[in-house]
Amino acid sequence: MTHEKNSQALDGVKCIVNTCHYHVLGDLCGAKQIEIKPRNASTTEETDCATFRPNEDNTLK
Repeated sequence: MTHEKNSQALDGVKCIVNTCHYHVLGDLCGAKQIEIKPRNASTTEETDCATFRPNEDNTLK
């Protein structure tokens, strides 16, 4: 998984986690790709965004 931020947000992906490195103003995701797991999840609560990476500067956007 790459840690570079895309210059454009992923189309159709909404992310409200403003402490993530990939968060883009407007609640968008600037990752080049996202990974959601685990494979056999059966509820929303069981899922996890494996792409999440904390902001290095710890500033909320």
